Amino acid sequence: MFSSARHAFARAPRRAFSTTSTRAYDVSKLILIGRLGKDPEVRTTKSDKEYASYTVATTNYPPPPPNPDGSRQEAGTTWHNIICFNPNQTNYLRTLQKGAQVYVEANFELRDPDPSADPSSAQAQRQIFLRHETIRVIRQAPSHSETQE
Repeated sequence: MFSSARHAFARAPRRAFSTTSTRAYDVSKLILIGRLGKDPEVRTTKSDKEYASYTVATTNYPPPPPNPDGSRQEAGTTWHNIICFNPNQTNYLRTLQKGAQVYVEANFELRDPDPSADPSSAQAQRQIFLRHETIRVIRQAPSHSETQE
């Protein structure tokens, strides 16, 4: 009974996973859920184009496994610097405040170090460049009066 079904399946045309070229939709995306480390800043490039820069802090969870003695190291915080070149998003980012919990999607690019740079400079280190795609506020930052109570 199953033999005939197996043969029919084997003869049926199969669809490939994707009909587009494999390189057409490659993407490297990072999703962050964390808090704004400071108010977003608007800056300008050398060619006078405005962009926003902001930092999102995430906590590494779950914390690392217990040490042999049973103690557990605290979960660490990672700081992510993100740049946004979209003018509409830049205007929206100006309204956000430090401490807001956000959901961020960003494209990332791994940049290799510049071999001719001073070894103590940032250019001599491998860097992750995060380019803003979307942001959603999950929870607004507590107002200044709430934090003093």
